[in-house]
Amino acid sequence: MKQTAVEWLYNNLKSHFEHDGDLLEVVQFSFEQAKEMEKEQIKNAWLNSLTKGDYNSADEYYNETYKNTKQ
Repeated sequence: MKQTAVEWLYNNLKSHFEHDGDLLEVVQFSFEQAKEMEKEQIKNAWLNSLTKGDYNSADEYYNETYKNTKQ
């Protein structure tokens, strides 16, 4: 099975924080939240492509949906 970007980041961070239980707990909690967000984003992108067809490419969808999001 392929690894998502969120999974890759989690595994990378986990290896750096395994010695610190408190930080590892924060990383694990954040990972679970990020996975749920990622799942919703993937589902929304798929549904949008089926129902709306408003975008000419995946890049256009990404840019209009996420690029201008303030963090």
